[in-house]
Formats: sequence, C-alpha cells, structure tokens
Amino acid sequence: MSVKIALLGFGTVASGVPFLLKENHEKITQAAQDEIEIAKVLVRDDAEKEKLQAAGHNYNFVTNVDEIIEDKDIAIVVELMGRIEPAKTFITRALEAGKHVVSANKDLLAVHGSELLEIAQKHKVALYYEAAVAGGIPILRTLVNSLASDKVTKVLGVVNGTSNFMMTKMVEEGWTYEDALAEAQRLGYAESDPTNDVEGIDAAYKMVILSQFAFGMNIQFDQVGHKGISQITPQDVSVAQSLGYVIKLVGSIVETESGIAAEVTPTFLPKQHPLAGVNDVMNAVYVESIGIGESMYYGPGAGQKPTATSVVADLVRIVRRLKEGTIGKAFNEYSRPLKLAKPEDVKNNYYFSIKAPDATGQILRLSEIFNAEGASFKQILQEDSDGQFASVVIITHQVNQTQFKNLVEKLDSEANFELLNTFKVLGE
Repeated sequence: MSVKIALLGFGTVASGVPFLLKENHEKITQAAQDEIEIAKVLVRDDAEKEKLQAAGHNYNFVTNVDEIIEDKDIAIVVELMGRIEPAKTFITRALEAGKHVVSANKDLLAVHGSELLEIAQKHKVALYYEAAVAGGIPILRTLVNSLASDKVTKVLGVVNGTSNFMMTKMVEEGWTYEDALAEAQRLGYAESDPTNDVEGIDAAYKMVILSQFAFGMNIQFDQVGHKGISQITPQDVSVAQSLGYVIKLVGSIVETESGIAAEVTPTFLPKQHPLAGVNDVMNAVYVESIGIGESMYYGPGAGQKPTATSVVADLVRIVRRLKEGTIGKAFNEYSRPLKLAKPEDVKNNYYFSIKAPDATGQILRLSEIFNAEGASFKQILQEDSDGQFASVVIITHQVNQTQFKNLVEKLDSEANFELLNTFKVLGE
C-alpha cells in the first residue's frame, strides 16, 4: 500500500514534485516509511490536460476538483495553484473532507491562515506550508524545531528574489530602477505587473507567517507596514556605498517591551552585515535570539526544485506521522496573544535625502528641526549643488517611530526643503 496524494495545479513548482519523488525515491521512502504516489492532478481545462499528455506526462489529470475531494483513497492534497481563490475554497473543502494539505501559497496563508488552521484542527488533519516562506530555505521548521528552546528577539529577511535581483543590479552595476525592472521582466523574475514584488507586498505576506513561527503572534497583513524599491534613485545607492552601506529590501520583525513591530522597507545595511552579501534572486533570513545569538539561513527563495524540496519535506512529515499515529498536530504550536509595539518603543536609525537651498543657514535650520524632535545627526553630507539647490543627506542616531513620523511631516511642511527619500538604516 502507498499513500496517495493529489496535486492542485501542474505548473513550475508542482512539476518538480514528481521529479523529486522519482530522483530521491530511496531516501524519501525511508524517511516517510511508506511509498508516496501521485494519484490525480487537477488542471485548468481539457486543453491543458491534452497539452500535458502530449508532452509525455502520464498522470491522471482531472479538470474537476470534486474528483479529488470525493476520492476517499487520496490522503493528502498539495495546493500549488497560487492566488487566494479558488485555492482557499479547494483547501477548505479538502480539510473538511478529512484530507491533509500541503501548500506553498503565502498570500493565502498570510491573509486566511488562521481560518484554515482552525478548520484543520477541527477535522484533526495537517496543514503544512514550509515552502510558503523563502522557497527552498527550511526556515519555518527550523524555528519550530531547532529553535524551540530559544527566544527569538529579531528577524530580518531578504525574502523576495525579484526585488533583490533588481537591487543587486542597481547597487553593483549602477542601473536605474526602470532598467533593473526591465531586465527582471525579460528574465522572467518579474511579472508584467510587478507590484507585489517591488512594493514589498510579497515580503510583507512572508513577515506575517514568520511572526507566527518566530514570536508566536498572529499579526495581520495590514499591521505590517510596507514600502518598496520603486523610489530608490542612483543617488541613494551612491550615497549608501560612500557611507559603507548596501541598500536591500528588508522585512523585519522585532520584539520590544510592549510587543512586536513588523515592516518591509528599503534598508541601509552595513557592508559587513551578513544580509548585505545576499545577492541576485537568493533569499536569507537572519535571526537574533538569546540562546544562539546570531544565525542566518540562506538559499534560493523560489524555483522549481528548491520549492518542491520544501513541499516534499512536508509530505514526508505527514506520511511519517500517519504511520506513527501522531497526525493532526499543528505545524506550529507556539502561540501567544498578539501585542503590537508602541511607536515610542520601536527605534531605528534613518536616512533622509533632502533638497535644500544652497544658502547660508540651511544646515542650521535642519539642525533646529531635528533637535526639536530629539533627533541628532550621526552623519551629514552636502552633496552636489547647482548653485541654487544642494542635496543634503542626513543619517540620524536612533529615533522612535513617533519622532520619525513627526520629522517627515515637518520637513514636508517646510517651504524651503523638499524631502526626497527616507529609508531605515541598520545601525546601533
């Protein structure tokens, strides 16, 4: 007897599942203590079914999900369709039918994960989703198992390969945002509508999931501030390099005395920081904890084989638990009431790029504005001047979120100054 599974979708990642089951059959079978058999594959329509069959794929393709949901021999459903619907409906029906589910759908799990986990718990079935964050990096299971005895205090992640590829081109080769986006789209890294990747939305979804596993708190997507890379200029990149920093789109979750704060924003990373060397489409999650101290988990964040590896690892775990009679335990059992940090407890260094009149007294005026909010300069540079206006770059010592918000509002209201850009700086 084998454990029968069904695939919902047969795109890039899904087609990697049978590859791994075949190529790594001996190890997978030993780890699972049973054979894993693909019984059915859901595809969009008959045209896709015929196309896949013509390409030599000899699976039992079906076009109606009912053929999977109502098949009592299928024990596990693997959802690799993406998007929220119809994936949410299909997963819900599978769980309610007593089937275990593996998914890589970070959008769905970030928005509706709590609801789906409740359904899974009610029906005593498993819902696993290692591949939903950072593709081939086993970060969720590392947090659940290897760091079970440790207290995580901060998580930083470069978790979107598209934006990271673009930032690598902008930093290392001096490309503009527009040129980097065009190349990412040409290579297939970026969609025709790249909004989710370049505006930090995709990374914010992943921060939602990481908050559950690292801190036991179920933060909502709209509680994760996100700002993307579309406003980064070559001047910002150049200034960062001259001051010893690299710009990356970084997701962060930090626990303060009052609670956790999560956001995704372009960040100046010191060149010696481990995340600064994460380039192209690679991902990494950097963890600070009271036991281990600092650790980083690095690897491909997407792609057929890396993501399928995480999916199959979830399959192995479920099959093994079926054999042991321990199935139904939650993927992540660490849970605490959500407490959001007070703005005054969330402190960072910040970069301000300001266009100012090239005249005596303007730096003094900027000092007065910052001092009034209790903010002091860590670094200040006056860049190129055209004789009328000059670019002024300021990096502050640590200020809290309220101070930062007030500074932005005051600079925006000053007729003499134009606030060009603000970014977080990883510093003291």
